[in-house]
Amino acid sequence: MKSLLDVPAPAKLNLFLHITGRRPDGYHLLQSVFMLIDWCDTLHFEKRSDGQISREDLTVKLPADDLITRAARLLQQHTGSTAGAHIAVEKRIPAQAGMGGGSSDAASCLLALNQLWDLHLDSPTLEKLGLQLGADVPFFLRGRNAWVEGIGEQITPVDLPPAQFWVIKPAAGIETSQIFASHELQRATNAATIAVFAADAYDFGHNDLQPVAQALCPDVKQALQVLRDAGLNGRMTGSGSAVFAHCTLGSAPVSVPDHWQVRQCSNMEVHPLKGWASSES
Repeated sequence: MKSLLDVPAPAKLNLFLHITGRRPDGYHLLQSVFMLIDWCDTLHFEKRSDGQISREDLTVKLPADDLITRAARLLQQHTGSTAGAHIAVEKRIPAQAGMGGGSSDAASCLLALNQLWDLHLDSPTLEKLGLQLGADVPFFLRGRNAWVEGIGEQITPVDLPPAQFWVIKPAAGIETSQIFASHELQRATNAATIAVFAADAYDFGHNDLQPVAQALCPDVKQALQVLRDAGLNGRMTGSGSAVFAHCTLGSAPVSVPDHWQVRQCSNMEVHPLKGWASSES
């Protein structure tokens, strides 16, 4: 039976995250740069002839109806495909981290099954499907580091110089909804431009969600202090609880408490699956 093994799903970091306003329907307007890093989940796909979608968790136990299985079923429903798949998941990107692990898994699932099932869907079609699964999924499907605006739907590719980052994920996680519901959240940061960001990419801006996250989750404040103690200027990614700091290759290891995760990561110029949709070159 046809299979696709060792399919990567990379994490992302938000180099900054500004909330510039709020729409009447309650959605927050943002500006951010999403950057791919080499902290990855790995997915393995085997085609099934019975139309069933099954999943095997090789590391961390995932919810029964996670974004991977939802992505597979959505692709079946959209195309009418009678093919199925067994999906084995090596989950390494931590949950409730602000690193986009679930969205990245969903994007890699759509791209892989598009090939495994010989569907030949183009990028715009896959992105429309991905948006039904989560606001960050189209970014991972585009496969390039990007300036993101609006409610996350306006995606402009940006070039970033190669760089290294220490990334720390504390034991505690944060529910994104708690942060956006907070009355303390700053929602009026002035809009920036790509040109201003590009002049100081790895030190530009701030994360408007960080103060609220620190109040909700003391681990975030502690993790940022770990980076400061190492002489690094850290900030939170997304809605946390992971934090990161730009560093030099081979910089001294960062010491964290037990049950925390820490990695030195490199950024990625393009997604490893760039070109897997039929319209891409």
